[in-house]
Amino acid sequence: MSEEQQTQPQLALERLYTKDISFEVPGAQVFTKQWQPELNINLSSSAEKVDPTHFEVSLKVVVQANNDGETAFIVDVTQAGIFLIENIEEERLPYILGAYCPNILFPFLREAVNDMVTKGSFPQLLLTPINFDAEFEANMERAQATVAEGQA
Repeated sequence: MSEEQQTQPQLALERLYTKDISFEVPGAQVFTKQWQPELNINLSSSAEKVDPTHFEVSLKVVVQANNDGETAFIVDVTQAGIFLIENIEEERLPYILGAYCPNILFPFLREAVNDMVTKGSFPQLLLTPINFDAEFEANMERAQATVAEGQA
């Protein structure tokens, strides 16, 4: 292997898996009422270095559906992936871990949530696609503004 091949940037999804999944229906009375849910959706991501060339990136969503003032269901799914990331510039790493990898994981997370909800006998729940690139940029701007306010 030539020296140039060894320093080529590498980014690959090596393993995709459901790290955690739960579904709860606190009471059967929810099935006897007209279905007009209010959804509370919380989404977060995290990244952890596994070894010098691998990162585990996790995308977690918790959806609580309330109907007529009572909890109808709670679904909690963490979709994860092991990504090979090698010879990538250090300044690009936050973007890759905070936007690029979550973009790859989201369709699988969305499918898992929908599967759990429909198997729980509720109408289909397809999470709205998310622009992780825009979210990452907004988070970076908020972080920079916080630092600037702290220095003022």
